[in-house]
Amino acid sequence: MLYGTKRETYRQVFLDSWRAYREGRPLEGVQTRIVAVIIRHPEYHALLGEAQQGLEQDFPPEQGRTNPYMHMSLHVGLEEMLALGQPAGIVELFDSARRKLGEAGAEHLFVDCLGEMMWQAQRARRAPEPAALLPCVRRGLGLPETVG
Repeated sequence: MLYGTKRETYRQVFLDSWRAYREGRPLEGVQTRIVAVIIRHPEYHALLGEAQQGLEQDFPPEQGRTNPYMHMSLHVGLEEMLALGQPAGIVELFDSARRKLGEAGAEHLFVDCLGEMMWQAQRARRAPEPAALLPCVRRGLGLPETVG
């Protein structure tokens, strides 16, 4: 795990990054990617502005609530995967999705599939399998799950 397993510690990275950006301080390392994702999600700005609430709030899925930290983390993860070009074929598939769905639509299709990949791994009590991402995205685009 990037910053440990305690949710408050992980959430604090988002809160600190957003505060540094709003105060005009230089961003360091992954903060640049985190802030870029936060900027594209104005629906979370108020939450991130209330540090204590942001650290403690629960987002139970059974109440139809999306965990904003998980959602933004998946976006950051997607950016990292695209920057590394891993898994193989991700950049080309993302470009295809972008042409078909636009930037935001492509990102959210990938993020939904990343969330599914994480959920499946958690259910099976195993590490996530990045290779499962691309077939999920292809299904979402109405393409065959495998290439070739």
